[in-house]
Amino acid sequence: MNPATLSVRVARKAMEATDIATFELVEASGAPLPPFAAGAHIDVHLPNGITRQYSLCNDPGESHRYLIGVLRDPASRGGSQAMHDTVHEGDLLQISPPKNHFPLAHEARRSLLLAGGIGVTPILCMAERLAAIGAGFDMHYCTRSPDRTAFRQRIAGSSFADRVSFHHDDGAAGQRFDLDAAVGQPEDGVHLYVCGPKGFMNAVLDGARAKGWPEAQLHYEFFAADLPGAEHDTAFEVQVASSGRRVGVAPGQSVVAALAAAGVEIQTSCEQGVCGTCLTRVLAGTPDHRDAYLTPEEQAANDQFLPCCSRAKSPLLVLDL
Repeated sequence: MNPATLSVRVARKAMEATDIATFELVEASGAPLPPFAAGAHIDVHLPNGITRQYSLCNDPGESHRYLIGVLRDPASRGGSQAMHDTVHEGDLLQISPPKNHFPLAHEARRSLLLAGGIGVTPILCMAERLAAIGAGFDMHYCTRSPDRTAFRQRIAGSSFADRVSFHHDDGAAGQRFDLDAAVGQPEDGVHLYVCGPKGFMNAVLDGARAKGWPEAQLHYEFFAADLPGAEHDTAFEVQVASSGRRVGVAPGQSVVAALAAAGVEIQTSCEQGVCGTCLTRVLAGTPDHRDAYLTPEEQAANDQFLPCCSRAKSPLLVLDL
């Protein structure tokens, strides 16, 4: 077993809402699990050989379990379907220790939490943490319908229930999500957090940026990059700086795959441009950024990219490998 992984047992699997299952994971030997903070996720190594990232949605003060929520996605590439159909109570899984690319800014004067669908998992953990420390926040939770709204009872029974506004696509007009009103004008010390489907997140972030929100006050976590089809890809080369070796990358082939075929391994995890595991420095050339991990400013610097999904706008990229 990889020493960087933990062996856990599925202590409980339950349907939390339509097409959303929760999995309670405990350390296989009964030992305490590594600590985590609100916004953290774990890599879950699935029985079918793929790895997916799921946000932790239990109280960070708990050391005896991790709780994740998984939406059955009809467009799944094998992750959510495997969790729903092949992972059962009592099964053993390998997971990573918690990682956090979506932490709370504890210096914030107030926080605005926006969740779309299954994106509620890290957002709910944030709300509970902010409530526990007496911090000011408001939360908006958008779903298709009440039956697809996970953790309704948990939120209703919380000390912060009056700070949470529910919005359902099939509900009355008066409760629909008003993006303009929810986001509002930027203020010093107010931080916005958003997680959910790409369309929802892009709408929120575009709306906030149009109002002049500073990038430092916008926090987000995508589940997958919006990867374009390979029909417009062109071939290019990457050069391994340490050896000078050049490797061709064909249309439809990832940089990671091309390098692996040439005997150069880059560690990956999600292979979808969201986790940052494969982040690589670019010493020369212009990347074609297709990830959902780097900020717009980081992408504009063109000094790093994610080779699992991003490509090149220039004929050659020189990589710090």
